[in-house]
Formats: sequence, structure tokens, C-alpha cells
Amino acid sequence: MALRLDDKIAVVAEVAAVAAKAHSAVAAEYRGLTVAHLTQLRKSARESGVYLRVVKNTLARRAVEGTAFACMQEGLVGPLILAFSLEDPGAAARVVSDFLKQSDKLVAEKLVVKLVAVGGKQYGPSELERLSKLPNREQALAMLMGVMKAPIEKFVRTMAEPHAKLVRTVAAIRDQKEAA
Repeated sequence: MALRLDDKIAVVAEVAAVAAKAHSAVAAEYRGLTVAHLTQLRKSARESGVYLRVVKNTLARRAVEGTAFACMQEGLVGPLILAFSLEDPGAAARVVSDFLKQSDKLVAEKLVVKLVAVGGKQYGPSELERLSKLPNREQALAMLMGVMKAPIEKFVRTMAEPHAKLVRTVAAIRDQKEAA
């Protein structure tokens, strides 16, 4: 059933609103996937905070116009499913990558990644794996805290070393006198 003009306007507005606040996007061709596989993909996307939608290409081009994903307009060709990362940049890539890894080979061949976009730049499908390995917010904060904590820990160890060396020296002299 064809969409009416009001429905098309609503779809474009919805996708444009999501694209405006998204961190990254993945467009994949889903030709040949069953409804069960698409449902499984949608479920994992919902759990990961990823907006997943099948949109007509002309509507998708209008929706991403004026956003950081305008670079994708030329590549929106064929039956595509769009995945937008709303919480962390690697979420959409992780959902698609995990789906491809967990599915059997026949299903994985039917979901073909066409575009990956991050920060206003379009990348090829080969960058999907690299994007999927980006840390999420909690992991990034933990890494930052580790980097911030390292100089302080080294300073504390350096300041405590003269006292520790004195204690070791006194203990060595004590052991030497006891042995004699």
C-alpha cells in the first residue's frame, strides 16, 4: 500500500529528528531476509538503543538532508534498512556486526552493509568492524579515569619509595645481625 502525503511527511520528520541527534548510521541491504530475521534484528536494536527503520530511499534522502548524514544521500540505493546510533557511536555497527556473526552464513550473506557514516563522513562497509569496536560510554569513561589516575598513582609510589627503601634496609641489617 502506498503512503499518503501526510504519512510521507511524518516519516521524513521522524527520521530527520532521529538523524539530527544520532552519533552514527549504518545502511544495509536486507534483500532476502525473512520476517523472523528482521524481527530478531529489530529486537537487538531496541535493546541496544539503536533506531532501526526501513524507509523508502527518496524519503531517507530528504530526511538526512541538512544533518551530519547528508553524505549518505548518494549511496541510498536499493532496499535499505537504516540504523542510527542514539546512545554511543558504535551501537548501530555493533548490532549489525553481532547479527552477522550470530546468524548462519546464508542469512549473513543476505544482509549486506552498504554505508557507514560517522561525524559527517561516509565510510565503506569495511569500516563496520572498526566502528563496532569503539567503546561505549561506560568503557570510555573507565579508560579516561585510568589515564587520569596513572600519574597520581606513580607520584604516590615515588613518594613512598624512600620510606620503603629505609624499611627494607633496616630489615636486611636486622636479618644480617640475627644470622651472625
